[in-house]
Amino acid sequence: MNCFRLLALALCGTFLYAQAKPEPDVLIFSDGEKLVGQLKRASGSSVTFKSDIVGEVTVDWSKVQEVHSSRSFAMIPKNVTFKRHAATASIPEGMLSLADQKLTVTPASGAPATIAVTDAPVIVDDTEFKNAVNRQPGFFRNWKGTITGAAAFTEATQNSDTFSGAISLIRIEPSEDWLTRRNRTTFDFSGSYGTISQPSTPEVKTDLFHMGLERDEYFSSAFYGFAQGLLDHNFSQNLKLQQTYGGGIGWTVFKRANQSLDLKAGMSYIHQQFSAAGENQSLIAAIFGENYRRTMGHGMTFTEQAVINPALNNTNAFSGNTSALLTLPLYKRISSSVGINDSYLHDPPPGFKKNSFQFTAGLTYSVK
Repeated sequence: MNCFRLLALALCGTFLYAQAKPEPDVLIFSDGEKLVGQLKRASGSSVTFKSDIVGEVTVDWSKVQEVHSSRSFAMIPKNVTFKRHAATASIPEGMLSLADQKLTVTPASGAPATIAVTDAPVIVDDTEFKNAVNRQPGFFRNWKGTITGAAAFTEATQNSDTFSGAISLIRIEPSEDWLTRRNRTTFDFSGSYGTISQPSTPEVKTDLFHMGLERDEYFSSAFYGFAQGLLDHNFSQNLKLQQTYGGGIGWTVFKRANQSLDLKAGMSYIHQQFSAAGENQSLIAAIFGENYRRTMGHGMTFTEQAVINPALNNTNAFSGNTSALLTLPLYKRISSSVGINDSYLHDPPPGFKKNSFQFTAGLTYSVK
């Protein structure tokens, strides 16, 4: 009797699993070839589809003949953006299909909605759509970025030890492109420490770091106000600590799937502390900066930023900083990286150079 009960339960579980498991999505190319798997998303002129055989691929709509899916999607028309908790009744939601270069969303009840792919609608999974519109993530969620580290050791007539690292984190809220951006928070840290020692010779030391925190609040899709705080220390320039606090206006010149460029300008207060207290000074300075990011083939990413701070109350005391990082994927979240950082101080104490250049090659871990 127990055997019959177990058999019945197993058959019932198998039936329920088969009922719950959705049918796979189907994508048919213009030449008749077919992919079976899962439609991930679509925007602009392309669609992203995941297949067990070929993995995740992105295909132009012009090369697609048909799409069929039993899952529910939301179809967001071109040039339509939402804010959090916005009314979504006007957005078509339902099963998705494509024929004759026209997308059709068929809801559970009501008339189907059809739109040409040339109108570049955004297609997202219906559950993802509802979650994105309704959720309110905490401050410690949705951070992305990289953590980089490198070290070098030499033991010979001279003993040399060098450690360097960097952290770059960004949080954009909301993170979905089709939702109206509200704010962006960035944090970055980079540092290097090293010593060179030799018998009967004074030790030579390298000791520098840079740390920055910025908050951007958007008042349109392209313009935002920002506030920032920066800390800089550079033993090679006799700079114990430079504190910078400021704010201003930023402009997102362009933001595409593979690259973006931001320009910003503002005012700041800078306090410089040197090893010799008599060199200390406080400055009122302007801020001129830019940030560029580009994603290239094979998962490579290039980021670059530069800022210059010309002082208004001491024109000889301007400073600047520029950095760039290229990452090349190795395995999952691990990448190799090559980066540079150039810190410029126009008025260091006598005997110190104005430029401090740093080159780093190491491993990078991606935070997602």
